[in-house]
Amino acid sequence: MANRLSHSLTLVEMATPATTLEARLKEEAHARGFALVGIAPATEADGFHHFQDWLAHGYAGEMKYLHRSAESRRHPDAVLPGVRSVVMLGLDYSDVPSSPIREPRSARIAKYAQGPDYHRYIWDRVNELSAWLEREAPGCTAHGVTDTAPILERDFARRAGLGWVGKNTMLIHPEHGSFFFLAALLTDLVLDADLPFTASHCGTCTACLEACPTQAFPLPMVLDATRCISYLTIEHRSPIPEELRPLLGDWLFGCDVCQDVCPWNRKSGKRDVSFPHDSGLEAIDPAELLAMDADAFRKRFKPTAIFRPRRSALLRNAALVLGNIGDECAIPVLEKAIAIEEELVREAARWAIEQIRSRGNDRVTED
Repeated sequence: MANRLSHSLTLVEMATPATTLEARLKEEAHARGFALVGIAPATEADGFHHFQDWLAHGYAGEMKYLHRSAESRRHPDAVLPGVRSVVMLGLDYSDVPSSPIREPRSARIAKYAQGPDYHRYIWDRVNELSAWLEREAPGCTAHGVTDTAPILERDFARRAGLGWVGKNTMLIHPEHGSFFFLAALLTDLVLDADLPFTASHCGTCTACLEACPTQAFPLPMVLDATRCISYLTIEHRSPIPEELRPLLGDWLFGCDVCQDVCPWNRKSGKRDVSFPHDSGLEAIDPAELLAMDADAFRKRFKPTAIFRPRRSALLRNAALVLGNIGDECAIPVLEKAIAIEEELVREAARWAIEQIRSRGNDRVTED
């Protein structure tokens, strides 16, 4: 208790008429590329019971780690014991092209993955901010996290004033839309909290729900991950259900559909964005990917988020995309995959060949 009181006193002593620790902290966050910064009290997550219900419905699919870490998401003290404040951070990536001009046989990559692995990129900046805070308030503890820690980030982001949760379950900021990463800086300092975002500005709009190719939203603000293209192409490591395969279209890794159609993203406009963009990842030839050996695959994708599902799952996706595109020129590379790759890839390649040949037969019949 004495230690916690000393942290509160530190804030009073360090505050000046011109600037406070909170203001300087936000300036430091902006200097490190975070477009959004807000502070929330570290109490139980508002949506924890909704999260439990979501798990109970089986919407997490094969993401068993969410079940294992479920209780840890109740309160951020599971990540940092004694935490008193949560500084929520948003790093914009909205200037990445949503619909690049693609060759006829190419596969799409979600915007957030068209650059370096965002985990490492953000960790480096959050860790710098954490070190800055510990220097500014000697004796305090700070810990930065992004994505992988058991925290219900959107709950604390809304509480920190960074936006509302839209019908597509994405956090939406009125000026920045939803194309931004979330990160958090946890500290045992008592920081002055920002006003929470209490309104929702989705209104009667259902564009995101209607545009979803796989109809992955059983209700507004409820995502059935087992039908979500992002989940299927990244987290799902088994064969993708056959009835969903044609609905993947040309998505190789992730999906942006529900965000691309959101009016708040169209209104957000172009801004200065610090996240690096690799134009070579806007679209990828799935046939070239399927022919890439393990060494070449690792060299090309290890520094990126695309490496997450590992080679076998990504080659599975590439085969399915080729099947959906229906180009007969892809059959030789698919046949080669059947001969040399593991069963997850072989099965997808066989399906793709069947789809391509079936379309060819249909065209002959029509002629």
